[in-house]
Amino acid sequence: MTPPQRQRRQPVEEPPPQPPEEGEGKQPERLYVITGPDGERAPMDLVTLMVAHADPPSSVTPEQAAVLRLCANPLSVAEVSAYLKLPFSVVTVLLTEMLATELVYARAPIVRQKIPDRSLLEAVMHGLQRL
Repeated sequence: MTPPQRQRRQPVEEPPPQPPEEGEGKQPERLYVITGPDGERAPMDLVTLMVAHADPPSSVTPEQAAVLRLCANPLSVAEVSAYLKLPFSVVTVLLTEMLATELVYARAPIVRQKIPDRSLLEAVMHGLQRL
């Protein structure tokens, strides 16, 4: 009687990755669909604060509704871009359209300047005079 022979296992091939079906990807629309055909931009930079002017009407796009929800409190353009996970250039075009329809308005960033203490300035002045 001969001992039983072991059978070798064949490697299992993994199935090739399937392309994502429509609507399953991270960003189903092309960015030019979001920005529209004209693509004009208002002069704004990363720290320009955007504030929602009104509640979103029913005619806004989903991206505009998301911007209006985010900008209930002042929010910089860079933060809006990060929260929406869209490039800065796309967000500026989107915000330009919203500025034109007065859904949002732009504010300059709030800069807190602290006036230096007078005694500190005098101490620096005296130190420089001694040199």
